[in-house]
Amino acid sequence: MTPTKNDYYDILGIPKNATDDQVKQAYRALAKKHHPDMNRENPKAAEEKFKELSEAYEVLMDKQKRANYDQYGHAGVDPSFGRGGFDFGRDFTHAEDIQDIFGSMFGGGGGGNSIFDMFFGGQGQGARRRGKSERRGGDLQIRLPLTLEEIASGVEKTLQLKRYESCPDCTGSGVKSGADIKECPACKGSGEVRQVSRSVFGQFINVGTCPQCGGEGKIISKPCQGCGGEGRVKKDATIKVKIPAGAADGNYLPLRGQGNIGLRGGPAGDILVYIEEKAHPLFTRHGDDLLVGISVSYAQAVLGCKIEVPMLSGKAELSIPSGTPSGKVFRMRGKGLPRLNSGGSGDELIRVEVWMPQKLSSEEKKLLKQLEELQKNKVPGACKINPGD
Repeated sequence: MTPTKNDYYDILGIPKNATDDQVKQAYRALAKKHHPDMNRENPKAAEEKFKELSEAYEVLMDKQKRANYDQYGHAGVDPSFGRGGFDFGRDFTHAEDIQDIFGSMFGGGGGGNSIFDMFFGGQGQGARRRGKSERRGGDLQIRLPLTLEEIASGVEKTLQLKRYESCPDCTGSGVKSGADIKECPACKGSGEVRQVSRSVFGQFINVGTCPQCGGEGKIISKPCQGCGGEGRVKKDATIKVKIPAGAADGNYLPLRGQGNIGLRGGPAGDILVYIEEKAHPLFTRHGDDLLVGISVSYAQAVLGCKIEVPMLSGKAELSIPSGTPSGKVFRMRGKGLPRLNSGGSGDELIRVEVWMPQKLSSEEKKLLKQLEELQKNKVPGACKINPGD
């Protein structure tokens, strides 16, 4: 059985309306407290706690992830992580904040592992070199307008877009045929340059990206002419995406690994398909419920009647009881939109409005005057109006 995950706000000890500054402040304090190098007696437990804090920070510092989490809980953000759930080295996008918090305090003193070694999937300099050599491609964002009818049933769409794909001339290497790749002389292939400084507190090592090779650890002597050495070219692409029934405006679907390919064989980014809900000529959406207005005559409202009401697919018959006042709302259960990723549907709400004619024929005026005479002493006059009526 999969263990229940803790609430992200509880993990960081902050309220649900916390600002970005409050989120960062809480993470800064807790990350320092639970860093494994600060907990030598039980580093494994500290490492797990640190990863839990970082997962909460990743979600709450990302506007879209946070909105999805606030609306759907963990189910709203788990699909945004890779297989197996949150992975620090793969899914954490705030490495600069880690560097800002810890500086170089874990980078020196006899070649010990830094925080980046510990959580980005390796040990020591070699792991960082492997991580630097592959640059992930950028994500693509697509806005997809949908009608309420499409949202109600779910739909598959074919999208046309431009994205970076592997260069056919160099098969993604960025190197001209017959040329070679040399080790960067500035960083000796590590992709990093280090500066050592000393103070009364001890030795500190500042680690930065090598400016000569851009962190790749290698230099291309003759770049491919087809792609200018990038290993990728922009091409037209066609993709298909399935939109689940019940999606809402602002929801997005991540298409993993279908975005721009990275430089020189780097992994591809994602495509994020954002839902835009088109305005409907009749229905107004309230969550999973649909609201529609229906006009009836004064006689129909007083005497009662049966009327046809529109639905997203077809029509239905609704009985209006006698004496129905203007503004009365009737509910047709289960006739709204499907609930996203769960069973059941919302309701259709029909608001009845008594139609008032602007022009009357002489016969209509005569009949209304007769009715006025009949009801002259039956109208109650002034009366108390309750709040909410």
